[in-house]
Amino acid sequence: MRLWPFGRRERHVASLPDDLLFVEHLLRRNVEDLVAVRDRQVVGGTVVFRGELLSAPGRALDVLTDRLRPFGFTPFLRPDPYGVAVHAWPLVERRTPERIRLNILLFALTCLSVLMAGAGAWLLDPVTAIVLFAAEPWRLLTGVPFAVTLLAILGTHEFGHYFAARYYKASVSLPYFIPAPPPFPFGTLGAIIRMRSLARDRNSLFDIAAAGPLAGLAVAVPAIVLGLEWSRVVPIPPGEPLIFFGDSLLMRLLVLLRFGPIPDGHDVVVHPVALAGWVGLLVTALNLFPVGQLDGGRIAYALFGRRHALVGKLTVGALVGLFAVTWSVNWLVWAALIVLLVGFTHHPPLDDVTPLSSGRRTVGWGCLVLLVLLVPPNPISIG
Repeated sequence: MRLWPFGRRERHVASLPDDLLFVEHLLRRNVEDLVAVRDRQVVGGTVVFRGELLSAPGRALDVLTDRLRPFGFTPFLRPDPYGVAVHAWPLVERRTPERIRLNILLFALTCLSVLMAGAGAWLLDPVTAIVLFAAEPWRLLTGVPFAVTLLAILGTHEFGHYFAARYYKASVSLPYFIPAPPPFPFGTLGAIIRMRSLARDRNSLFDIAAAGPLAGLAVAVPAIVLGLEWSRVVPIPPGEPLIFFGDSLLMRLLVLLRFGPIPDGHDVVVHPVALAGWVGLLVTALNLFPVGQLDGGRIAYALFGRRHALVGKLTVGALVGLFAVTWSVNWLVWAALIVLLVGFTHHPPLDDVTPLSSGRRTVGWGCLVLLVLLVPPNPISIG
């Protein structure tokens, strides 16, 4: 997933001259050959010009960016009931040098925690797990299949965002992996990248957002197929508490293709590679929820524009409904985290006038369908 929109980007806010009328006149001279200005408004340090756009939005944004940057302003194109609104903000982005020591440290810690998870450390209390692996470090090797597969899925997901952002010349950090030692079952809480600049338009916003989940799935699905080849169907031991990982529609289809119908009283003991693929599907599903700054939230903004917040609120309502149907507390917790931490808003792109292309719109609706295929009704249960 991504951390939008600015991360730790340094910002310079230009100090406006005392004569705001002079500032407005200066900016208008650089705008009026691109916008037939109908009226203007000064709000705080922001100058807004409304009128008819005289050139393509993309070209207008390029020209205005070059013209306004020397004065310490950044242009934003917004739709207006009677044309377009150009918001000139006293804001200039500065690219900061990349410091990767923290990225390397977090990745190393995540490798260790995921190795411990793959070796079954989450079945123990944290102290016992640490003591065990400190005394017998060779046991960590049993976690290699799970760890390598899961890190490959997460890494491919984040680098999908990274390279898409670099393609659009956006300022972006390398991935930050998040370690999670026992008792967290999978050894990690995922990974993020920091976007230090806003997306240019809805098309680039969509490409950067969708690149991560789709790239991650390109690794997760083959991992599940391979891992199921090494898995087996066994009888469920009677009276013994077991941990069950719920199947999404896609996972159920892959299991059906490999084993056929599972007899009553039996279940699949999945190989660690397949389990890592299952985690990859779950991470992708959580990121595809069309809410706020999640990947799905960015896709929703590209599809629905300002109505994306309503889509996010309906999604949270659906999660509460899923809890009411399945009694899986996982969805109630996730709904609460969305409301408290993620929220329903994010900053629009610089050019919010250029529409999403028809091909991307089709892929966007496909991502929403994919979400339905990836969500397990009851992710983790004990029975």
